[in-house]
Amino acid sequence: MTKDVYIVDAVRTPVGRYGGALAGVRPDDLAAHVLRALLDRTPALDPARIDDVILGNANGAGEENRDVARMAALLAGLPVTVPGVTVNRLCGSGLEAVIQAYRAVAAGDASVVLAGGVESMSRAPWVLPKPDRAYPAGHQELHSTTLGWRMVNPRMPAEWTVSLGEGAELVAEKHAIGREAQDAYALASHAKAAAAWAGGAFDAEVVPVAGTGLDRDESVREDSSPAALARLKPVFREDGTVTAGNASPLNDGASALLITDEAGLRATGREPLARITASAVSGIEPQYFGLGPVEATRRALARAGRTFADLSTLELNEAFAAQALGCLAEWPELDPAVVNPHGGAIALGHPLGSSGARLAGTVAHRLAALGSGTGLATLCIGVGQGLALVLER
Repeated sequence: MTKDVYIVDAVRTPVGRYGGALAGVRPDDLAAHVLRALLDRTPALDPARIDDVILGNANGAGEENRDVARMAALLAGLPVTVPGVTVNRLCGSGLEAVIQAYRAVAAGDASVVLAGGVESMSRAPWVLPKPDRAYPAGHQELHSTTLGWRMVNPRMPAEWTVSLGEGAELVAEKHAIGREAQDAYALASHAKAAAAWAGGAFDAEVVPVAGTGLDRDESVREDSSPAALARLKPVFREDGTVTAGNASPLNDGASALLITDEAGLRATGREPLARITASAVSGIEPQYFGLGPVEATRRALARAGRTFADLSTLELNEAFAAQALGCLAEWPELDPAVVNPHGGAIALGHPLGSSGARLAGTVAHRLAALGSGTGLATLCIGVGQGLALVLER
């Protein structure tokens, strides 16, 4: 028999732009900041009760390379007896960390877990492969680890290894999603995010990083307009529809959730934000990665005994407007009004390893604000996967 699993609290940093306010902060320090914030907000919890720290990270090639979860736990001042593990499911890494914490608690292997994710795309290094032979005389190629494919295995079919943006173009083609619709979706994301910040919707979850001067998400454009978006040129095809304006930016940030069973909940002395009831993962052709959430969401809802009609709120990561619109096109029974009510990644940003945990935390806080309901968090994942989590209150 499995245990009930609760999200007691969820925090995140403001999301910084590439090269922006958080670019000077190491990813292990960003992660330590959100872990420390959870503990500071839950003074009744003895840190020694924490059974594990699980963090998602999509890069792992830079300053976060030595198991960033363990390093962040130590930097946050947790007892050395508290272990830490880092997981990688690319864009879904933060949500994967939450799901692994959920499973551990439900199975009775843990009572209190801190789970989340971190990414500094600004500080992602260039990497140099080892040469095929000693003492090469020619030039060597550096690869950026910021985003996407690198050092591709030549055995991979070419259609699987297209860029993420080209994958979004393929989804746009499949569902006949034009440039105008994508730009309108992006504009709405910025408008909702700006309104959410103005209305205090993120006050309960965002914990600014001292010394950065950043107290809100840095990529939100309140002054965006249809004309401004229309002026942007397609990035991935000469005659394409995907632009920098209707895609998520490159970002820095961290997020973390406090996840417990009943005994752990009592130890916190707090009321939970929400309860986790189901999760699911699915695979799809890599070039159509943007549609990964479609099947994962259906499976997660089925496991929770829920339908789209039961959803009070749904957080769908907006890697690209075309990708988000493609998913919505395959969910005709879903009311689009419940999707990303406070804006999505096009406006808020997408620090890869952090985003999934950010989505789960936003859903939990939204359910707490509503007082009751069912919520879902879901992401598309590069190389063709989807991940989803169902919460209840």
